[in-house]
Amino acid sequence: MEPISTNFRWRQIALVAIAALVLVACGGSSSDDSSAGGSTLSGVILDPPPQVDLVSLPSLSDPGTDVDFRARPGGMRVVYFGFTNCPDVCPTTLADLTIALRKLDPADADLVDVVMVTVDPERDLDRLDTYVTSFVEGAIAVGTLDVEQTVAAGAPFGASWEVRKLDSGLVEVDHSPFLYAVDDAGQLVLSWQFGATSDDISNDLSLLLDRYEA
Repeated sequence: MEPISTNFRWRQIALVAIAALVLVACGGSSSDDSSAGGSTLSGVILDPPPQVDLVSLPSLSDPGTDVDFRARPGGMRVVYFGFTNCPDVCPTTLADLTIALRKLDPADADLVDVVMVTVDPERDLDRLDTYVTSFVEGAIAVGTLDVEQTVAAGAPFGASWEVRKLDSGLVEVDHSPFLYAVDDAGQLVLSWQFGATSDDISNDLSLLLDRYEA
């Protein structure tokens, strides 16, 4: 296996997305309160929410089909852009998401689909499905060697990445470390930054499902 080095500088995401982010519920209250108990969303909301379902990508879990970024009616689709050789951020994020899904009421958990898009397709196309389903059973692996298509799909999310092959043979990958929640209208309704707890993710998904259920 090729030696891997990952530097998470996130400089492009700062330019593309952060200027548009509206932070909510960072230890405070929100006027857009969706739960009967007065709880608020802990993630990051884009206002207005971007439409992210205009570009689909090939499924690696069900070859020959395409995956769009739109939840099932009444459900949520959690999307992640990452890669299998990621030493820390990707496995940590997926592990936290796995725990969050287990904390949901089973009926709610059944309404959440997980999609992982590879940003390192040259190494991931044959292994991403096994990788992501080792965290979340039934998760959907997505990827293509068509870099422009992947960039077009990731742009409305504000997702960014860079893969560099060094003369030494080392491969370096930078990528934005967010999880994205997409509703059944194909809109990006919430993002979680790296480090969001499983409790926060689980609670937010519960609130979103209650808000966007059919």
